[in-house]
Amino acid sequence: MKYYRSHVLVSVDPECVKRGAHEILDALQDELVAEGLIDEVQVLETSRIGDPAQGPDMMVYPEGTHYIGLTANDIPYIVKEHFLKGRVAAKFVAPEKAAVESELSAPTIKEIRVVLRNCGKIDPENIEEYIAEDGYMALAKVLTDCTPDQVIDMVMRSGLRGRGGAGFPTAKKWSLARDAVLPEKYIICNADEGDPGAFMNRLVLESDPHSVVEGMIIAAYAIGAVRGYIYCRAEYPIAVRTLNLAIRQARSMGLLGDNILGTNFSFDLEVRMGAGAFVCGEETALMSSIEGKRGEPRPRPPFPAVKGLWGRPTNINNVETYANVPQIILKGPEWFASMGTEKSKGTKTFALAGDVSHTGLIEVPFGISLREIVYDVGGGIKDGKGFKAIQTGGPMGGCLPAQFLDLPVDYETLGQAGSIMGSGGMIIMDDETCMVDIARFFMEFTQDESCGKCTPCRVGTRRILEILERICAGKGKHGDIETLEMLCKEIKTTSLCGLGQGAPNPVESTLKHFRHEYEAHIYEKRCPAKVCKSLIRYEISPEACTGCTVCARNCPVTAITGERRHAHIINPDTCIRCGICMQVCNFNAISIK
Repeated sequence: MKYYRSHVLVSVDPECVKRGAHEILDALQDELVAEGLIDEVQVLETSRIGDPAQGPDMMVYPEGTHYIGLTANDIPYIVKEHFLKGRVAAKFVAPEKAAVESELSAPTIKEIRVVLRNCGKIDPENIEEYIAEDGYMALAKVLTDCTPDQVIDMVMRSGLRGRGGAGFPTAKKWSLARDAVLPEKYIICNADEGDPGAFMNRLVLESDPHSVVEGMIIAAYAIGAVRGYIYCRAEYPIAVRTLNLAIRQARSMGLLGDNILGTNFSFDLEVRMGAGAFVCGEETALMSSIEGKRGEPRPRPPFPAVKGLWGRPTNINNVETYANVPQIILKGPEWFASMGTEKSKGTKTFALAGDVSHTGLIEVPFGISLREIVYDVGGGIKDGKGFKAIQTGGPMGGCLPAQFLDLPVDYETLGQAGSIMGSGGMIIMDDETCMVDIARFFMEFTQDESCGKCTPCRVGTRRILEILERICAGKGKHGDIETLEMLCKEIKTTSLCGLGQGAPNPVESTLKHFRHEYEAHIYEKRCPAKVCKSLIRYEISPEACTGCTVCARNCPVTAITGERRHAHIINPDTCIRCGICMQVCNFNAISIK
């Protein structure tokens, strides 16, 4: 294996590509060749380094120097300064804050990286670098030293639970598939990550695809599967390309296909792309999509382990679950079980989003508190504002207020609090967030993503959304809260799949913890957070207004009147609440009521 003194990661995030990332790559390669450095400096592509709006950017290791706002013309100077003279090209270095906002920054003291251990460290397009980090050693151990039952036993003793949301014990699912009597069996990786703001699976697939491939091969050996599918949404083109390359490389080295590593075990993989339907994250809808049918859920039982893809026994886990398996085999189930809580072992990746200072991807042990995640890992609430709520579990998760900040993060505890683990999305909200509007936002998402197969989800979510839209528009009425509670209960108990069963969670949790905001919207025609436009009004303070006319001249609907050097007024019937007047006022005379 070749060793380099420097590694350069160039972001090929779609936004950076639009800004010229590929031109940066070409210029960097050309310049390194011209300076005789091509054998000393390795250039790699990565999904994202920092804020794409500051791209194209690149990170140079081992120094960890982050360059932003680059053009192809800047590359000769950077190569000469950094790689020939050993000096940092200071004018291109990102400010400290920009580096912190990366998708995967340096781990904090609270983090333990198992799934993300190789992300940002190895070239995802080079199988040799994965092998150099003990890649495929677990597979070799399994095929030469273990029976399938022993593999399942190790996974069982580790306490690994499915990371896709429900937290079903992985070994139990594998055992059910192994015990199925039909000879032809399948393995599926659910990489259809569709939660707003979540990108845990995407980063692993783009940065360490072989960990998922190896985990799937081990699972296939354990249950006796002959073929596997990675179902990845088409919106992840880099992940799809990286996966296909990883599969080809593994096949060429005898790690996929017939007689893997010279044994009697044969197994092969392929990638199937989804069209972006959120419901296809549900395992039975996913299988229908792979079969070429409309992505709609099926009644269960029978469960996929008994009757799955094309009616054959099928095991389905997500990206993070499979990525844990090689480390469990290599380091032992006791090592994995030593992390986490009694019922939730190991670590969990989360995508921090919203009003937290340090957004991005983290990996922490189960049992860590929400407070530690928000303040110690996430750096607290942005701009010095107060904490209001955190939503865990994506669009079907619950919103938990400050009284739950010391709650340990595990499957059971979050469920008891009225939320879910989900696949790992976490949205933090500050004290200027309207919780009624948040419930409306998530209900709009799930209603739009409903496949329409069952009436409770198709019609019920539409009725909830209509009520929430009315409330936010200032047209709420007596009985709306009680109607919402009734609809939530009926939809949860009668929907066919997890989408409908979980859709009411944001509404139920906000009704439980922020009921006063609903009441203010309905009975007082007021939005306490001053977010819902129909329930706010702009007012000009007669004492502060100098009559400069700037606000009147900038109002797009001439809602502001008054004589020069005299206090102006805003007509609430004409005002469209665009906020331009408040932005242009130089005397802080305009406020929201």
